[in-house]
Amino acid sequence: MAERKRQFVTDELVEAALQLLAQRGFHAVTVDDIVAAAGVSRRTFFRYFASKEDVVVQFLAGMGAAIVEALAARPVDEPPSVALRHAAWVPVAACADHSDRALPVVRLIMQTPALRARYLERQTQWRVGLAAELATRLGLDPESDLYPTLAAGMTLTAIDAVLQRWQAGDEKDRLADLTERAMAIIAPALDAPVTPADRRRTPPTVRIRGE
Repeated sequence: MAERKRQFVTDELVEAALQLLAQRGFHAVTVDDIVAAAGVSRRTFFRYFASKEDVVVQFLAGMGAAIVEALAARPVDEPPSVALRHAAWVPVAACADHSDRALPVVRLIMQTPALRARYLERQTQWRVGLAAELATRLGLDPESDLYPTLAAGMTLTAIDAVLQRWQAGDEKDRLADLTERAMAIIAPALDAPVTPADRRRTPPTVRIRGE
């Protein structure tokens, strides 16, 4: 019951904040405006969130977990590019299915420097989880093999590029098409042969001119 109540209050605060911020803009809305719209006190607000930035970023809080879970559910013999394309589509599809609500929020996050910074902080956390899952699938060591971190970073960068293009408002570019195009661009790098032995190869000696 306590957990359900906490989730209910969180959802109410997020919904109230998103509606106000989308209507008025980030800097025009205060915490007092949000709590008034949600029907709670400032004290209650700060039990759940440290700032109004946190309320907005909560909208994307589950994105990283959704990508990792989707990747873990893919067949282990799938090429990385295919598995990651399906995994990347899961959170993007959630935006597509609720575009009327999601688009103003994505625009708010991408166009507000403070929110954009918090979003990128979240991406750093997501990359760690996604790299760990990739390493497990491929039998690599995420601490010593470069591939898991690089592949996770490319995938998240692709998602970011898709959301950036979508929020810009080009009606000819649909989320599904954008995602397919973005993942197709990075597919060759994702599917490049990588084995644990690669890290044991001695790199070629590079001489600096003048030495």
